[in-house]
Formats: sequence, structure tokens, C-alpha cells
Amino acid sequence: MPADRSEALPTARRPHRLAGGQPGLLEPGASADPYRLRLYRILRTDFPLGHDPGLGAWLLSRYGDVVLALTDPRFTGYPHDGAPRGPVPAPLGLCRGSLVCTPLPEAGTAPARAETSDTPAVTASSAPADTAAHPDPGPAPAVERAAYVLARRIAGRDRADLVGEFCRWLPAGAVAVAAGLFSPDPNAPPRPGGGADDCARQTGLRERALASFLANMLDDPDLLAAVTGGGAGVGMLLRRAWAETLRRDPPVQIVLRRTRTEVRVSGGTLPAGEAVACLIGAAGRDPARFAAPDRFDPLRADADPLFSGPAGCPAVLLGRLEAEHGLRALLTAMPRIRWAEGFRPTSSGVLTRGPRTLLVRPS
Repeated sequence: MPADRSEALPTARRPHRLAGGQPGLLEPGASADPYRLRLYRILRTDFPLGHDPGLGAWLLSRYGDVVLALTDPRFTGYPHDGAPRGPVPAPLGLCRGSLVCTPLPEAGTAPARAETSDTPAVTASSAPADTAAHPDPGPAPAVERAAYVLARRIAGRDRADLVGEFCRWLPAGAVAVAAGLFSPDPNAPPRPGGGADDCARQTGLRERALASFLANMLDDPDLLAAVTGGGAGVGMLLRRAWAETLRRDPPVQIVLRRTRTEVRVSGGTLPAGEAVACLIGAAGRDPARFAAPDRFDPLRADADPLFSGPAGCPAVLLGRLEAEHGLRALLTAMPRIRWAEGFRPTSSGVLTRGPRTLLVRPS
């Protein structure tokens, strides 16, 4: 694969170089847009193994190398991940990779049920079921209820920011509804609590992932029309769109690991006992693994479940439900929702990443 030299880029889009020419992940400008800067591409092609002194870690950017570091027992957790020393699970998707991550009691049944039946089509007349009248052992009713309450709050406005008024509230609200703490009073924001799992209470990453998902969906009128129109495949389409968002726009861009012994990777050999930065954002757009990797394509044939995280993790399950029910609630309350005039969504961040604002016209 030919190298993609930064000299061909406009000056404003050249990533800052360290000694030896390697781009620096934490240098000025890198966090604005490592994709547009082609920082990840340059690392994959020219520097597949290099040390970043600012991060204090060796960088892995190619899909195969990142998968190796996330799954091979020769790598272990890194304390800065919040993971204990020793052979621990790697953080994947929205999962923090903790040994004490407690799956939701219903996590084993809810996904299976979703695979065999789809939720009713989203139309202007549809509404969530009364969760008190139709009890369900899963978390879906709590997520659905919180999503519809939030969507209805902003439906009548001329302009709204979905990040500040929907994405930030829904993850916390879903946990709070389940705990009986959610209030429709806009002056009383939802509070996670009630003994909910610690993993589920970490809502920041789910907020970023939900914002990226909504940005991708609102950017594609055909996808929105397919969801609104209903049909047997809507549930599967939403799940694939969610998984595609986690590949193309992962909320966690970098996962830190540590080598237990020397490990050979495509760019050379990693020393033993060294910190390793797995560049999830670079691996998810590696053209050696994914066709047209920059394109958002829920129907792609080369989808990969790696980026979604373990299905039994509460954060992974809740994130998927928040995306599915969140979009349905928005389309039900605001069937004509569209971007505000002149607005285009942009993301920022190189450690964690997502849109900071999503300005829309609800009607």
C-alpha cells in the first residue's frame, strides 16, 4: 500500500510531527480531527509501530495489530484504564473491561428476543407501551420511557441541541427510570442510582456514542425513511447502524494495554512490560480490513462485532437500547426533524470522541 504523505495536504491539515517524522497523537490540532488530518492513515502506512512520548506508549494503528493487543493473553490491562494488574478483559466498545462488571440479569434474554421480533414501525401515531401495565423483565421499557419523555419535551421547539437536551439525559434517565428516580420536571435532571450497576452508571461514553449514532442517521434521509416506514427488518437495520457507528465513530478512540512479554506485530517487536496504545479509531477505518472504511454503511458485508463490545456488559446493552429507542422516540415526536439551517455535525477528541452539539429543527 503506498504511503500517504502529509506533504500533499494543505498546511492547515498537516499533523504535527515528532522527531523522526511520526505524527504526535497529543500534539496541537490532533484532537480536532485525526481522520481529516489523515493522522491515523499516516500512522498505519508509515509508522505502524512507533513510540509516542506524550502518551508514554507504543502506538498500534493497524486492524490486525489492534485486535492482537485486545485479545492475545500476552497483553494485559493497563492501570490507567481503571483495570487491575494481571490478565484482565480489554475495554471494548462501551465496556470498561472490568473484572467486576456485572451483567444485567436480563442481558441474556433481551438480545435474543430482539433478534426474533421487531418493534412496531415508528409513525406519528405510535407511542410507547405503558410499562406499568405491561411489565417486562428487561431494561428496554425504562429506556423507551425515558426516550419518549425527553423527545416530547423538545418536540414543539423551533430549534434544539440533541446533545445537550437528549443524548446527555437519556443514558442517565434510563438508569434512573429503572430505579424509580426519573422525574419529568425539566428542573430536576435524572439521577443514576438505586443500586444500579457501576458500569451502567458510567454514562459519558454512551452519550458520545448516541450523539454519533444520531448524527449518522440524520445525515442519511434514506435510512430515516426506512426506519419511519417500518417493516420486518427495521430492528435489524437499527442494530446494524449502531454497530457501524461504533466501528466508524468509536466513542473510545484509544485503549491502553501492557505487554507481558515481547510481542511481534506488523511493524516490529514490542518490548516486554511496555504500555501499548491501541488506536481503535484507526483500526476501525483500516482499508486492509474494511471496504470504503470512511463510509457509514449499516449494510456493509464486512461488518465486525469486535467494536461493539461483549453483549453481556450492561453498558453495551444499554447503549444499543438507547440508540434504538432514542431514534424511534425522536422520529415519533418529530417526524420532520432535520438539521438546523447551516448546521453540520462535527466531532472532536482523540482519547474519547463524539459530536459536542447536534442542532436540529424539530418541526
